[in-house]
Amino acid sequence: MGAGKTTIGKILAKHLNKQFYDTDVEIEKRTGVKIPVIFDLEGEAGFRKRETAVIQDLVSQQHIVMATGGGAVIAAENRALLKANGHVIYLRANVTELWHRTRNDKHRPLLQNVDIRAKLEQLYAERNPLYTEVASHIIDTGNQPVGSIIAKIQSALDLKFHE
Repeated sequence: MGAGKTTIGKILAKHLNKQFYDTDVEIEKRTGVKIPVIFDLEGEAGFRKRETAVIQDLVSQQHIVMATGGGAVIAAENRALLKANGHVIYLRANVTELWHRTRNDKHRPLLQNVDIRAKLEQLYAERNPLYTEVASHIIDTGNQPVGSIIAKIQSALDLKFHE
């Protein structure tokens, strides 16, 4: 959450001449409501079911770049789908960087009415091993220009395609 998946994904897709999909946007298109409303009505479990359905649909497509929601890796089924059907780039950012990027965002259901930094620390501790497990490549984002991150991803993908 806040690592730059959507921003980087859109630019990478354009750079690679591929279609871009954001799973959260796809869920909102299918339901006709925003993610926070789904959380309010169905809870996180209901949202995660919808997320898995979208991932199942998208991984069957060719020549796409997909950005998942930050918690997509929680479900073992999602990790298996992602790992088996593409190159998974883990955009890793430390908790301080994530806090700076998300602390004023009112559209992230898991960060509402909580100590944001503590919640981010908890989520990082839970999710980092899962992201690491599924990742084809890990790119540390830190405080660097988007172009530099795109170049690192392109380099990683070029190496992968030449193996």
